[in-house]
Amino acid sequence: MRVQTVARKCDVPAPVLTRATEQLQKLSRFDPSLQSAEIIFEAEGHRKSVEAILTREGATPAVARGQDTEFRPALDQMLERMRRILTRGRSQVTDHRGPRIAELVDPEPRSEASLE
Repeated sequence: MRVQTVARKCDVPAPVLTRATEQLQKLSRFDPSLQSAEIIFEAEGHRKSVEAILTREGATPAVARGQDTEFRPALDQMLERMRRILTRGRSQVTDHRGPRIAELVDPEPRSEASLE
């Protein structure tokens, strides 16, 4: 997966940049159709924000944002939100079937004595 980072009106520490790219690479286990990612670091006054846009094959892009006073907590917040978005989308695709018939059928027929 291709990861592109952008810093707007700020200087991002190198450890935060490497952590961001490593963590976004790991998100491909939740959705194998991920093609590329863009991470946007922005500073407005003393408020830092991190936004990620993940493009997926055959689906709309996933967008998550995190805000805090430092880049590291904002990055962690954004990653948690992105994980939630990707796992929710994955579960909607895989959990669309109903329960198995074996789960619906009672394995032991009830005797008439137990009904009384």
